[in-house]
Amino acid sequence: MSDSNTYNPVAFDPKAYAAHNSSSDPKFKIAYDALEDEFAALRALLHARTQAGLTQAEVASRMGVSQPVLARIEASLGKQDHSPSLNTLRRYANACGMKLVIQMVLPNTPVP
Repeated sequence: MSDSNTYNPVAFDPKAYAAHNSSSDPKFKIAYDALEDEFAALRALLHARTQAGLTQAEVASRMGVSQPVLARIEASLGKQDHSPSLNTLRRYANACGMKLVIQMVLPNTPVP
């Protein structure tokens, strides 16, 4: 195999990319900041599943849905056309052995 056929993955750091583009492109910053709620919700779901030590398939089974359905639920948080219902989020939390808690904070308040 020649060097031209060697697999060389490209390193990508999404946080660095977002930070760089947010500081240099005002339109990017507006669009990125508009997704803050979706990113926080996805982070909360993934954190809950990780803390519970569960796979997507295991959470899906506990919710009574298939793994592809659960993957779509998690992926839907990155899209603004359809978000999971409160009932779905509650079932997800229960499947992870947790309770869904919703809170409101003042703008520009860091969210863990």
